[in-house]
Amino acid sequence: MISHLMRLFPSSRSLQSKDQYLPMKSVSSKHAQPLGLRLLVSLAVVWASVVYAQAQLPFAPPTTPMAQRNALNLVLNQVTWLQNATRTAPAYSGGGYGILVQQFQAVRDQYSGLKGTLTPQQLTSGANQLAELDAGLEIIQEAFTDYQTAVANGQSSRTALANMCRVLNEAIRVWTRELKQTCRQLRIGW
Repeated sequence: MISHLMRLFPSSRSLQSKDQYLPMKSVSSKHAQPLGLRLLVSLAVVWASVVYAQAQLPFAPPTTPMAQRNALNLVLNQVTWLQNATRTAPAYSGGGYGILVQQFQAVRDQYSGLKGTLTPQQLTSGANQLAELDAGLEIIQEAFTDYQTAVANGQSSRTALANMCRVLNEAIRVWTRELKQTCRQLRIGW
């Protein structure tokens, strides 16, 4: 495997010299391969640390009822912002697609924050409901893919955006109803 990787670094191969008695040539050729290998290993280590590093919060979010109520209110407020964006996006000259993506991502982020405030007991007893809410967000996100497909297939961006806004508004309304029901069942914020 190393020989395959060394092909990527042709300058690191052993250099053959006509004059093999020069000490500098032999020293440089001995160090050329380990230098390239060290570079390769260093890149692999850095890449692995970037790919597998997960952001760690310096503290865990509180799981008090007040923190849960605040987090739930943030989710509900963000849903309202998304619903407002679905009503106003078609009026934007650029179409408003970017605003909708941004608002939907903000809903996901706030919902993730809400889940971070749940107690272990709430997470365990509501695992199925929380998984359904997660799946609901994944399904709602497909509306963005459908928009891109519709535009790629020749539908006008204005019509495709209007359809997406209608779908997003209805879907997030149903998702919010399920979220509120789950919060009541799990006694989130009580």
